[in-house]
Amino acid sequence: MSIEILHRDDLPLGGFAGLKEHRLVMDPKAFGTHVNPGTWPGIGNFVYLADARFNPKGETHMHDHREIDVISVMVEGRITHEGSLEHGQELDTFDVQVQRAGGEGFSHNEMNPDEVTSRMIQLWVLPDKQGQPAGYKVYHPKLGELLDIYGGTSKQEETFDSQTFFKIGMLNPRQRFDFGKNFVAYLATGEGMANGKEIREGDLFRGKDLDFEAKEKSLIIIAYT
Repeated sequence: MSIEILHRDDLPLGGFAGLKEHRLVMDPKAFGTHVNPGTWPGIGNFVYLADARFNPKGETHMHDHREIDVISVMVEGRITHEGSLEHGQELDTFDVQVQRAGGEGFSHNEMNPDEVTSRMIQLWVLPDKQGQPAGYKVYHPKLGELLDIYGGTSKQEETFDSQTFFKIGMLNPRQRFDFGKNFVAYLATGEGMANGKEIREGDLFRGKDLDFEAKEKSLIIIAYT
């Protein structure tokens, strides 16, 4: 049950428009040879992870996506969503937004409406099938639960269908769980122990068969196949 760990702050800080970000996952399946040094590939069709901070009143500006699923996890502050899917939606701290571009595609702009910095984790997943209709979902995780936010069969409608899965956990201090899958996980806030190794905020870690215990209130994102 060994794991590998990548520390966010060991990577360069980049960004665009009104935000600064650390990119931790850049999979060659999506980026080819344009992969930043030090970043990891994902797992399954999970191809991108960025830990982004929006400047006060910062925004991404309107841009398009096609044949990609975009998962946004609010960590601090709030974001106002503009675009062709659910225009005007507002995301508060710990809300999760999932947008499926499909063959139809979508346009969006994520904006920080406040005078303080906000923080969001963005993840990209390639769809299993091309040409699907665009779609939009929002989730509101509760403290103490591990919530499914992505993946599953097309016979259910709680999450977008995919053979790559995501869970998000808002964990209480000393909360523990076991997870018997190949995984890549990101600790967005807090501290914990993963398979006997100390994990801190901003750590990306991967392996098989995860045993995790939170030392304090923590937010964890898990991708698995």
